Amino acid sequence: MSLARPPAEAASAATPLLSAVAVTRTYGRGDSAFHALRGVDLDIHRGESVAIVGKSGSGKSTLMHLLALLDRPTSGAVMVEGRDAARLRPREINALRNATFGFVFQQFFLTAGQTVFENVSLPLVIAGVSRRERRERTMAALDALGIADKAKNRAVDLSGGQKQRVVIARALVAEPSVIFADEPTGNLDSATGAQVEDILFGLQRDRGITLVVVTHDHELAARCGRAVTIADGEIVSAGSGVGAEVAR
Repeated sequence: MSLARPPAEAASAATPLLSAVAVTRTYGRGDSAFHALRGVDLDIHRGESVAIVGKSGSGKSTLMHLLALLDRPTSGAVMVEGRDAARLRPREINALRNATFGFVFQQFFLTAGQTVFENVSLPLVIAGVSRRERRERTMAALDALGIADKAKNRAVDLSGGQKQRVVIARALVAEPSVIFADEPTGNLDSATGAQVEDILFGLQRDRGITLVVVTHDHELAARCGRAVTIADGEIVSAGSGVGAEVAR
């Protein structure tokens, strides 16, 4: 499946990059079942920055996990450029996710004992990229984040802000079409968090990357092109801005 970027002038008329169609997600059965999502419809177009906001337990992270193909809906469909992800084989989903999605999480998920270089190059190792190309692309990603001098440092020895830069470099190294960021500044102080936000929105602006941010921080959400508010597993507001007209 190709996710090559179309010309900017055609993006608004194109098929949505990602869609949730009548998506539900239920955990458990019977009286003890928890309905995390209840019939959610959402379109996300290429190049958008979209915040998914809501209180803890509202379903915002569950929705992101479904859009990112990290989980499957109980019912409904997740579409990638108009194609139902349920029709993809597990190997195809893994390849698509590794090649076109980047992830930035609050918890970092770095391997503490490995070097910065090893952590950032992991998606390329999984993709089978040659050693020479891995080095070139990994160092380019580290340089873009201003941490090329940390390539040989162990992840455990970095500050919180440095770790988040490493996470963003890892998300960037495979040249993704979409970056999913789940509470990306939640573990950072205000000044460092603002720097991380500037990096993410700079990538979205300068490289045309689609940015999907899950957050309860309304100031961070306000920086996105639109905010989608979710409560009790349902979208209660699709926000405004680029692409708002296509959010059901």
